[in-house]
Amino acid sequence: MSRPSVTPDVTTRTAGRALAGVGSGNFRLLWFGEGISVLGSATTGVLLPLLAVVELDAGPGLMGALTALAWLPWLLIGLPAGAWVDRMRPRTVMIVADLVSAVTLLTVPVAWWLGWLNPLHLIAVAFCGGVATVFFRTAYVSIIPMIVVDRGLETANARLIGTESVMQITGPGLAGFLAQRLSASGGLLTGVVGFLVSALCLWRIRPADRITAVGPEESGTLVSRIAAGVRFVVHDRVLRTFTIIGGISNLGLTGYTSLLVLHLVRGLGLTPGAVGVVMMIGSCGGLLGSLCATAVARRIGTGRASTVFLLVAGPSAVLIGIPTDGRLVALTVTGLVLVGLGVVAGNVIRAAWRQRYVPSQLMGRVVTATQVVNFGTMPVAGFAAGWLGTEFGVRPTILIMAGIHALACVGILLTRLGRTRNLPTSPEAAA
Repeated sequence: MSRPSVTPDVTTRTAGRALAGVGSGNFRLLWFGEGISVLGSATTGVLLPLLAVVELDAGPGLMGALTALAWLPWLLIGLPAGAWVDRMRPRTVMIVADLVSAVTLLTVPVAWWLGWLNPLHLIAVAFCGGVATVFFRTAYVSIIPMIVVDRGLETANARLIGTESVMQITGPGLAGFLAQRLSASGGLLTGVVGFLVSALCLWRIRPADRITAVGPEESGTLVSRIAAGVRFVVHDRVLRTFTIIGGISNLGLTGYTSLLVLHLVRGLGLTPGAVGVVMMIGSCGGLLGSLCATAVARRIGTGRASTVFLLVAGPSAVLIGIPTDGRLVALTVTGLVLVGLGVVAGNVIRAAWRQRYVPSQLMGRVVTATQVVNFGTMPVAGFAAGWLGTEFGVRPTILIMAGIHALACVGILLTRLGRTRNLPTSPEAAA
C-alpha cells in the first residue's frame, strides 16, 4: 500500500527556549490550569443536565439534543480547525477558546436569574461550547510536546489525565452539593471560574517554538493541507484501526451517557445530591486507570496494555443499564468505574504513543482527522439516543448503546493490533 510522503519531524531545534521535564514551571502551569478547568467542566457536565431535567422538565429528546449539539462542531469544522491550528500558536488558540467558553457558559445563570432561560438557550450554549472545545483540544495535543521533553511524555500525560480523573471525581460531588444547597444554574459559575483560571495559566506559559521543515503539503491551500492529514490517517494501519474502534465506541458511550442523569433521577428515583455521589464514585475508575496505565504498559507492552484496557472498558458498560430501581444502583457504579478505568488507561497509553508517532507538522490535522470520526459519531449518538429513548424507553436505550460500545472494544481482537506486544514507534515501522 502506498503511503503519503511527509516532511521529517525535526524535534531537536527550538526557537528561544529549550524543552524541559514535568518539573518545569511551564508544565506546572499547564497542569494546574487544566486541573481547575476540568473541575469546572466536570461540575458543569452534571449541572447542565440537572438544570434541564429539574428546571425545564426535559425529556429524552432534549437530553439527546444537548449532547448532540455539543459534539456536532467536530463534524462541521473539525478538519479545517486542524489545518488552522497547525499554522497558529497553540497557546493563543487555547486562551481564546477558554475565554469564549467562559462567556458562553456565564449566559446560563444570567438568563436563569432573569427568567429568560429556555431549551433553545441551553442548546445554543452546548453548540458554542463545542466549537471552542474543537479548537482547544486540537491545540492541546500540540502544546504538550512543546513543553515536555520526549522521554517525559508518558509521565506528563499520566499526570495530566490523572489530575483530570481526580477532578472528574470531585466535580460531580461538588455539582450535587451545589444543586442541593444553591441551584443548578448558580453552580455553573464554577465552570466559568475554571475556564478563566485555565486562560490565566496559559497566558503565563512560554512554550518552545518547534522548528520544522515546511514541505509542499504544508504550504498549499487549506484543502490540500486538510487532505494531507486525512491521507496520513487513511493510509496508516494503526491510526486507521484505532480511529474506527474509537468512533464506534464513542457512539455507544455518548448514547448512554446522554440519558444517564435522566435515568438516575426518574428511573432510579435518586435525588440531585445522590446523582452527584454516583457520578463521583463512578469517576474513580478514571483515576485508577491513569495511575496504572504506565506501569502496565511497561510490564506487558503498549500494544497488549491497550488491548487489555479496551476489554476492561467494553463489556462492563452493560452493567450501567441493568438496575431497575435505586436498590441496585451499585451495579451502575461498578460499570462506571470499570469503563472509566479502561477508557482512561487506554487514552494515557495511546496519547503518548501518538505524540511520538505523528510528525509534529501534521499533528493538528492528523488529530482532527481522527477526532472527526471519534467525536463525529457523538452527535449521531445524541440524536439517536433521544429518539430511541422517546420511542422505546430510557433504560432499553442505555442497554443498546452500552452493547454497541462493548462490541467496538472487543473488536480489537479481530485485528493485528490485538496481538501486538508494542505499538510501532514510527509510521515506517508500522508499514
